[in-house]
Amino acid sequence: MKDKVIKIPVSDIVLDESIYPRENIDHKRVHVFEENLRDGFSFDPIQVQACSDPDPAIQKIWYRVLDGAHRWTAFKNTGRVVIPAIVKTLDGADPLLYAAKQAIGPKQLTEVETKNTARRAFQSNPRLTSAEIGRAIGRSRQAVDLYIADLRATTLLELDLKIFRLNQLGIPQDRIAKRLDIPQQTISRYLPKMPALAKWVNSDLSKGFTVPQVAQKHDWTEPMVWSQALQGKDDQTRFKALNWGIRTWDLWNFNDCDKRFGDVWPGRIPAQLVAHILYFFSKQDDLVFDPMAGGGVCADTCLAMGRRCWSLDMEDRPETRPEIEPYHWNLDSKWKDLPIMGSKGKPDLIICDPPYFDKKASEYSEQSISGLSRKEYLKFLEKFFLFLKIISKKNTRLAFINSDWRDFQNCPANKEEPGQGILVVDYYEIFKKTGWTLTHIIQAPLSSERFNAGVVAAMQKKKILGVVSRYVMILR
Repeated sequence: MKDKVIKIPVSDIVLDESIYPRENIDHKRVHVFEENLRDGFSFDPIQVQACSDPDPAIQKIWYRVLDGAHRWTAFKNTGRVVIPAIVKTLDGADPLLYAAKQAIGPKQLTEVETKNTARRAFQSNPRLTSAEIGRAIGRSRQAVDLYIADLRATTLLELDLKIFRLNQLGIPQDRIAKRLDIPQQTISRYLPKMPALAKWVNSDLSKGFTVPQVAQKHDWTEPMVWSQALQGKDDQTRFKALNWGIRTWDLWNFNDCDKRFGDVWPGRIPAQLVAHILYFFSKQDDLVFDPMAGGGVCADTCLAMGRRCWSLDMEDRPETRPEIEPYHWNLDSKWKDLPIMGSKGKPDLIICDPPYFDKKASEYSEQSISGLSRKEYLKFLEKFFLFLKIISKKNTRLAFINSDWRDFQNCPANKEEPGQGILVVDYYEIFKKTGWTLTHIIQAPLSSERFNAGVVAAMQKKKILGVVSRYVMILR
């Protein structure tokens, strides 16, 4: 079937450099086209791809050039309003390679342009084979292999590290394969390589290099290097190496988050807090479940403390946080599609640090439970705690981290409405109702330093009582 030619406004077309295979526009060619246009010549229609704005509220359609950049530029320069074009549907084909394949006119791609196109295509989609790239740019598979050899080595290393990290955290092979979107047989082939992958890291550690130095040299995260540096060490030795003092009493006071562990995230908790939960309520190689992982503090700390960890979060970050599997705890769902369902083994410890009610709701996704009404928030927790029992063993411990929530903003303490708040006793009532037994309440207060002197003075004047309380409730 012959492609349909339509007239498209020149202003609706853009030259997208990310899919343009040439280094730049040849202005001499453009000038020739301009002269031909003025002399009344007609040209073959250009080829474009229809695109839409990622914001669904903006419904404007625009087009990017696949073939005919010089003709389009000539039309634009001579003030033409419309240009004959064919709108191509690529059906999954790589647009850069398609554009490169069309560059077969009087001026072929140069060797530099061909090489750069091959490299850009592979960087955009590492799943492309050398043969696929070669067919598009008119080069042999062997030539493409030479073009992208260093990129392929880097990509394989990145995949190695992802598999290594997920395997270290005890994630089953079938879930690793699904998460990384590769065949499970690939995982089986990679796992025997894992000791060799850590060999160079351990070699540098044995030579006296620091963990940050080794992490930077090998492009590993610090928690991954700590997992190797502390291998075979007991928990007390790990605490000492990490410069964390062990809090012996039920008051865990940490002023700051350890920046080595976890991403910058709303409501980020200190890794020291997670480490203390692991120290007192789990043992090495235990399986920890983090159902609302946020910035990944729990997974990072488990790596350093020698625990396995399964993590879920609604924010999907496959490149930076492949160990955190995407999942949205929708109040209306039955949660039968949970990624961990069907996996062998149940958690020994669940660490739950949910988005707090109302607090920082504007910083979380619109789907976060933080934005629920008070009634719906408590309803969610009741259903959630019941579900956690289903996926737990008889002796599984639950560490629930939360604080009193009171609407104290601009409100004197004696005028607060008690029915508007959610206190620790409210969580306790839900735990009793859902069959969890409370064994410990540990104080882990928030830092009061987040209130500056001006704010404190204003609060004192209005008799406003702020909240720095935070608790770790341990249940079984």
